[in-house]
Amino acid sequence: MSDSSAGQWPGDQDPTSEQPTGQLPDGEDSAQPTEAAPHRVIGTPPPAQARLLLGTDVQAGDGAAAPSRELPADPPDLPSAKRAERVVAVCFIVAMLAGFGFIAAYLIFQVGSVTKTEHSNLALGSTMAIAFLGLAVGATIWVRRLMPPVELTEQRKPLRSSDEDRAAFAQTFEEGADASQFVKRPLLRRTLIAATVPVALAPVILLRDLGPLPGTKLDHTVWRKGMRLLNYGANTPITPADFSSPGAMITVVPDGFQDDFNALAKAAVIIIKFAPGQIVYGTKPYPQAGQVVQNWTVDNIVAYSKICTHVGCPAALYEHNTHHILCPCHQSTFDAARGAQVIFGPATRPLPQLPMTTDAQGYLVASSDFTEPVGPSFWERS
Repeated sequence: MSDSSAGQWPGDQDPTSEQPTGQLPDGEDSAQPTEAAPHRVIGTPPPAQARLLLGTDVQAGDGAAAPSRELPADPPDLPSAKRAERVVAVCFIVAMLAGFGFIAAYLIFQVGSVTKTEHSNLALGSTMAIAFLGLAVGATIWVRRLMPPVELTEQRKPLRSSDEDRAAFAQTFEEGADASQFVKRPLLRRTLIAATVPVALAPVILLRDLGPLPGTKLDHTVWRKGMRLLNYGANTPITPADFSSPGAMITVVPDGFQDDFNALAKAAVIIIKFAPGQIVYGTKPYPQAGQVVQNWTVDNIVAYSKICTHVGCPAALYEHNTHHILCPCHQSTFDAARGAQVIFGPATRPLPQLPMTTDAQGYLVASSDFTEPVGPSFWERS
């Protein structure tokens, strides 16, 4: 004889029995609304149930009277505060737009010439100034017009504060959050956060200047075989007859790159005219130290890199009586008549010599690029 209730404990329900819709097993209505979790605003303490400031529960006990406030919750003139809120929001929005404008200007305005650099500096400086000005003006109006004008003085306490002082601090903290209007005025809070977003993004954008690594780009310049030497400034080609006065030195640049400052940072060259017998010559490809490669010169005219081998300053001073090339930054001195070898200063290697000849029209041209890296010695380790 079988019984459907066999194996069940008292109080168990038959799984085949129907349960009223919308009722829990104990008869409670499942549609009854549950208590919503307290909402927390960014920058404020956690909800009251979970707040244990300084490690202790500072909530007043049941039946305990709430202590009086030290700080008023609102400014005295609420209509004026509402108008100030709108002004502050406008300032933060302007700061946000200017911040994004700074990032856009950095990406749009590229440098490469004096005019482009001027436009880039103007755009970056203007947008950055407006961004910081908007934040500063908005924060100042916020403090002066929205926060209650109250002064508080707190005495120094030795070691750990008492429970009463810790509870008072918790209360002051909460009142300060109310008095700052950060919680009550979401328009200010949201526009302030929006205004600071570009400031946080700007370093990420600027990090692109750290890479990529140069590889072997620093080992070469734009000089190529047959490229004419132009007199810098006038941008005219030069013949040996145009440069016939011994003791003279001029700066020359590669034809076609006279306005490319990135290229000129490595390719700038000085040519020096010597009198017969003043140059100590050697022969290609491996002249001894202190010698000029003879078949890289034209009519006693020698071409050297203008970039100092110490830290890259322009070695542009020349003393024709001693044939010394001087870098004005750290006084590195090179002997132009002896392969621009170092005779004084922190530089550790001579200025590289540019191979030079003439073309069919008689103009000075490069025979090739420099046969060694120009500029500071650390460039060689690229």
